[in-house]
Amino acid sequence: MAMRCFCLLLVLLLALDVCEGDRGREWAHHGASMFADLTPNEMRDVRDYLQGKPELGLTAARGKSLKKNSILLMELHLPRKHEALRALDRGQAKPMRQARVVVQFGNQSQPNITEIIVSPLPFPTSYREKTFKGDKPIRFESRPITEAEYSHIIGILQKITAKVHKVLFETTGGFSFHNCTDRCLTFADIAPRGLESGERRTWIMLQKFVEGYFIHPVGFEVLVNHKDLNPERWTVEKVWYNGQYFDKVEELADQYEKGTLEKVKLPDHDDKDLYSTYIPRGHSNTRTDIHGPKLVEPQGPRYHVDGNFVEYAGWSFAFRVRSSAGLQIFDLRFNGERIAYEVSLQEAIAFYSGDTPAAMQTKYIDAGWAMGTLDYELAPGIDCPEIATFLDLHHYYDTDKPVHYKNALCVFEMTTGMPLRRHFNNNFQGGYNFFGGLENHVLVLRTTSTVYNYDYIWDFLFYQNGVMESRVSATGYIHATFFTPNGLHYGSKVYNYVLGNLHTHLIHYKVDLDIAGRKNSFESMNLKYVNFTNPWSHKHSVVQSKLVKTQHQTERGAAFRFGKKFPRYVHFYNPNEKNKWGHQKGYRIQYNSHADSVLPRGWMEENGISWSRYPLAVTRHKDSEPTSSSIYTQNDPWEPVVSFEDYIRNDESIINQDLVAWVTVGFLHVPHSEDIPNTATPGNAVGFFLRPFNFFDEDPSLASRSTVIVRQVKEGKPKVQRWTPEVVGHCVTDRPFFYNGTYAGV
Repeated sequence: MAMRCFCLLLVLLLALDVCEGDRGREWAHHGASMFADLTPNEMRDVRDYLQGKPELGLTAARGKSLKKNSILLMELHLPRKHEALRALDRGQAKPMRQARVVVQFGNQSQPNITEIIVSPLPFPTSYREKTFKGDKPIRFESRPITEAEYSHIIGILQKITAKVHKVLFETTGGFSFHNCTDRCLTFADIAPRGLESGERRTWIMLQKFVEGYFIHPVGFEVLVNHKDLNPERWTVEKVWYNGQYFDKVEELADQYEKGTLEKVKLPDHDDKDLYSTYIPRGHSNTRTDIHGPKLVEPQGPRYHVDGNFVEYAGWSFAFRVRSSAGLQIFDLRFNGERIAYEVSLQEAIAFYSGDTPAAMQTKYIDAGWAMGTLDYELAPGIDCPEIATFLDLHHYYDTDKPVHYKNALCVFEMTTGMPLRRHFNNNFQGGYNFFGGLENHVLVLRTTSTVYNYDYIWDFLFYQNGVMESRVSATGYIHATFFTPNGLHYGSKVYNYVLGNLHTHLIHYKVDLDIAGRKNSFESMNLKYVNFTNPWSHKHSVVQSKLVKTQHQTERGAAFRFGKKFPRYVHFYNPNEKNKWGHQKGYRIQYNSHADSVLPRGWMEENGISWSRYPLAVTRHKDSEPTSSSIYTQNDPWEPVVSFEDYIRNDESIINQDLVAWVTVGFLHVPHSEDIPNTATPGNAVGFFLRPFNFFDEDPSLASRSTVIVRQVKEGKPKVQRWTPEVVGHCVTDRPFFYNGTYAGV
């Protein structure tokens, strides 16, 4: 009777676990839409609501005037974390959806940028002003450049280049900026736009408008002051030509005519032999009559996508692509347990060096270019496997209606070509006792950002053993300037009159970890040598490594500076939850990075990227500290509205708290001749792993039925044990390659 009662209790407990698991999955699915990007209908509803408010005086964003009030950016405003968790962990009602709207008020005596929170969606009835930490104001000069402003920049460049038409025409072999037909010049504008807060003056360099124009500088750069909202009052402050500075355009033209300056004559341009094109050249031994290997799903996909909710091999998460900054995931769970509330891209920078004024001024801070909106169509078979699930995105930036980006995000499962684990158990008699192996499958969530010349490929990868990887791969064209002999101190000559400028890429992430709950602590681990008498041979000593753990008490103590020794392990754990073996349940962050600082601490533009001081900083979670950067930092890094240093200045306790890890990864790129025509991805990928560290009782990938075990029976024959079909089907799509690449308003 007692045994029967025990069995009944066990059945009830197991049933309760199943119910809890099903309920947790249901709540995760229920809450995922809280993080979904705004729909086109929501965008239009917010636009119409705000344009109907006479006190705002909004007009079309694409109107040519700069003296206007208009919407610059619209994106989802995230709910407060504790409100979101009520829906995710208890199945309660989701908080109302809200929109964050950036409005540029240019048509008033004191132009300003104001952020507005509009709610509720989809039928808004109210709005309120959003403020930044410390109530920092947003300078109007810090706003991103719009299409309207670019149209006026083109206008002043036409006037400038008309005055030096002969210089440019003879220098380039028949190219011109104004009145051109098939041999045109284009331009690249450099940021930040000035040398101190409140300025808006930009160095602009001219390039040949050919395929891959980024690496075709012509040796002409001009500094334009465009702060005034009346483009007729814009001025030229400096001109640079072939290593020489001039105060006026007319001065350059005059000296050129008189023959008193060193002239440039670029090699003749030939479309058939264009070094910047992708058209194949050179010898190859690879067969061209057959395709290379392809990724297939013999019985269909093993993951599930429902809106912005994804499930795969124990994982579940919600995703979005924030228009200002890019790819983010929320409510990351493995086997129903939350690992992280948020893992999100915050910022990407590329700081350059050079000899020309444009090169030495180039410090790109990419959220300022609305990096998240630059996720154009992905090519099947190249950007993602043909079998991937492709998803569309919508953005509202510098526009008057939502813009549709087709196939801008993809999800796919792939094999890495490397076993997740394997072992050949030798019997040392010419055979084996057993072989065991598990193929390594991984789910990939991918999008891209083409920020002018550079292409970033953003990946989140989910492994079967509870490991998540965040990775960025850099490709695209290098940022090149006109070659001068002194330029060799700042890069490599990659073609005639072309210098590939050295630069450092840094990428910043927010990792809001919730390890077995919100109460977490943080420690680092290092090794030290210990020397002691050998216990079984007293006349000898033993020297070996010993594990040393450091509990970090406060935010300042957990901010690790570049240039200082970084710990071997950084470990986040729940002091109140233990695994079966008595260890506190935890996850560690493991780096794949070669990052270093880009400027001395406190030096001018470095104030805007104070997060770049630290490969890792740990803070307490606060809804008032949602991001480490902003779209305004690019054009005002000197007095930024978001200063990451403020987050750790109060040095709060981080013991048994809701913790956020701020992670910086990156690499130095000294361009070289192999970067022509393009920078390739191998060796240019960095990121980090979230790896379980005593979180589970054993490797959770043991649940995978893809394991294969082979044993040698007495007759010497192999006996194969497997849990998946013995025969694998083979299938590749019979559809021809198709790529459109367009995006448009809807």
